[in-house]
Amino acid sequence: MRPVSVILLIFLSAPVMSGQSDSLRHKNDSLPDKFYLLQKVKRDGITMPEVEIKEVTIMAPPKTEKKSDLRKYDRLVYNIKRVYPYAIMVRLRLSQVNDELNNITDEKKRKEYIKNVEKDVFAEYEGDISQMTITQGRLLIKLIDRETQNTSYALIKQYRGKLSAAFWQGIARLFGTHLKDEYDAYGDDALIELIIREVDAGRL
Repeated sequence: MRPVSVILLIFLSAPVMSGQSDSLRHKNDSLPDKFYLLQKVKRDGITMPEVEIKEVTIMAPPKTEKKSDLRKYDRLVYNIKRVYPYAIMVRLRLSQVNDELNNITDEKKRKEYIKNVEKDVFAEYEGDISQMTITQGRLLIKLIDRETQNTSYALIKQYRGKLSAAFWQGIARLFGTHLKDEYDAYGDDALIELIIREVDAGRL
């Protein structure tokens, strides 16, 4: 099994322990419910309600006439569709396990629950994930950071310890991958972000 496959399985089964570090915040349990805050703003002597909205970035689709570039783009789309669901699963699994552990106070039962989760995850995902390529593994590391707001290295260090994180970082480096890679939606990973938005919208 490729190292990235083992790393992903670790993510899927890793518990989010209560009292976790404030540096590890996950989208699904740190964002407030959607709401709009109206403010009174006076402009030209007239007071009007106003709501602050998030900045919207518009990116044009890639344009190229080279067949090689088109093939690379198509391959990137394929790889994103291949690994994106697993990045989402990592986020959801972390939240699910955290919710369960919040209801378990006995330390022995917590360890037993964690052990059962790990066993179930390996049985469910090992076969499929083991078929991922190194390129897909690199992409997955980026998308895990996108979904969880934490690098893969930080997650392993928090949930499996510093020694384990250093070990898997060493293995990843041998395969040209870096567990500390961060997702940059408006920089190096802008094209990936565009494709993901198209996938989410059902257009790809």
